[in-house]
Amino acid sequence: MTNDCVLVTGAFGLVGSAVVAELSDQGRRVVATDLDIPSNRKRAQEFVAQPGVEVRWADLTSTTDVEALVAAVAPTAIIHLAAIIPPFCYARPRLAQAVNVDATTSLVRAASAMPIPPRFVQASSVAVYGARNPHRNDEFLTTSTPLRPSDLYGAHKVMAEDCVTTSELDWVVLRLGGVLLAQPRWALDRDLIFFEAVLPSDGRIQTVDVRDVAHAFCAATITDHVREVFLIGGDDTHRITQASLGTESAAAMGLRGGLPAGRPGNPDDDRAWFATDWMDTERAQNVLAYQRHSLPVMYAEIRAEVEWRRWPLRMLVPVLRWYLRLRSPYRGFPGDYADPWAAIERRWGDPRPSPRRDSEAQAVRQ
Repeated sequence: MTNDCVLVTGAFGLVGSAVVAELSDQGRRVVATDLDIPSNRKRAQEFVAQPGVEVRWADLTSTTDVEALVAAVAPTAIIHLAAIIPPFCYARPRLAQAVNVDATTSLVRAASAMPIPPRFVQASSVAVYGARNPHRNDEFLTTSTPLRPSDLYGAHKVMAEDCVTTSELDWVVLRLGGVLLAQPRWALDRDLIFFEAVLPSDGRIQTVDVRDVAHAFCAATITDHVREVFLIGGDDTHRITQASLGTESAAAMGLRGGLPAGRPGNPDDDRAWFATDWMDTERAQNVLAYQRHSLPVMYAEIRAEVEWRRWPLRMLVPVLRWYLRLRSPYRGFPGDYADPWAAIERRWGDPRPSPRRDSEAQAVRQ
């Protein structure tokens, strides 16, 4: 369609950047929107260099900005990716509520008011299912698995989903697993290192290549299967544990043995686990046909990118291991098991939803 235009929110993030690139590669017109901040300004030229891509700045927590943006763009589809994700949402819960929930409400209202309402593709998360004890949950997640969010991020996603799915729009919801980028991680982000280290080492996670996620979102804008929820994870090779993810990612960079062993989860405490698990993605793959990059292929790409640097990096393994032990979230922490929520609260604040919002989230679609 010559008038086809996709509005992508959160366009300068990990998933957003990949979605914009995929839409451009498909020859579609894209309006990429995000906050007008220096880091995004620096990357704006990179965005508009892609065919068919336009950048418009907007603050989605402003109803006025949202209404003006949607009216000016008149998109045929909106891919809503803007969010404050863990662990950063725990430190700023009010802002997270404004971005993750209130902005979604504003976008849905603005879209619904258009003469020709656009399709609305909502980015959600497996966090809606809450903590998952693999010793007691041996079945894969499905779209019919009860929603029991354990943290405010999961509760936010439940409320955002409810806003979208109760609207009159044509909508598609994609619940994402652990999104990965097949590139080396050269920077040591202390917050992310800490966050990854608090998670139970034997917790199950289904990862997915960001390029495959982008393909799923683009396919969702044109599929005939609307008003449906899909689980977005990689193929069978992506069903792994937190420990495997860390050690294999490090090994791909030449840092095998650089990560100290994490703590396992308590098999007798269902609350002491994080909100990740393996998924049944058969339906999503059949409809969206997005699974293209296996996890071994991703690791091979990282190894190829690192190239000769793998050899000098090996010399850093003892130093890295010492540094990570020194920074361990469980250093001086009693017991032998991981306690992710307690560790998160000590660093960023209470990760749980407020009692009112928790009850609202628990009540959704029961």
